[in-house]
Amino acid sequence: MKLGIMQPYFLPHVGYWQLINAVDKYVIYDDVNYIKGGWINRNKLLLDGREFMFNLILCGASPNKLINEVLVAENQSKLIKTIEGAYRKTPYFDKVFPMIKRIIEYENKNLARFVGNSIIQIADYLQFNTTFIYSSGLQKNSLLKAQEKVLHICSILQATEYFNAIGGLKLYNQAGFEANNVKLRFLRTHSIEYKQFNNPFIPNLSVLDVLMFNSVGEINNMLNKYELL
Repeated sequence: MKLGIMQPYFLPHVGYWQLINAVDKYVIYDDVNYIKGGWINRNKLLLDGREFMFNLILCGASPNKLINEVLVAENQSKLIKTIEGAYRKTPYFDKVFPMIKRIIEYENKNLARFVGNSIIQIADYLQFNTTFIYSSGLQKNSLLKAQEKVLHICSILQATEYFNAIGGLKLYNQAGFEANNVKLRFLRTHSIEYKQFNNPFIPNLSVLDVLMFNSVGEINNMLNKYELL
């Protein structure tokens, strides 16, 4: 069984979705510390031909809190208006914007559940078959850290392969996984480009940009543009 474990990121870039689509089960890692300045509540979109950083407004965010202990602010109307203004002339706006608006207006303001819902909704739109699990819902030894905690979750879920983004090369030790009969795989995204109005292409934006400019079929083709190490 192929397993992925990552923190919940809000509308992340396409490489995150490649990993989700490549595994059988995906653990939304919500009982680890919130990272201030990371990608849990922010990303980049295309605005007037340039990349623009957008933020999900939070309440009481702190690196001393777990992700599932942080709340999303009630009023996110500015973000909705920014997205609408940036993408209203895109080919798939009428199909995608209502979904994004529902995601941002989701009633559960727990950050982990809020972002988790966005991941699940977009995965459903893209017709993924992946099963989603919140790490906080697993009966496990919470005193474990880093690789040992990941291996513990692999054992609980009976994973035979563990997939991580290419950035994890420096975080994990191959021998440790082999000792636990788990194959460690790293996913490296190939270059992906598509038409963004008539502007020069700007890479590595939020999946929001990908969704607005491409059909589900086109996106699914992009999701296969990677290699496993």
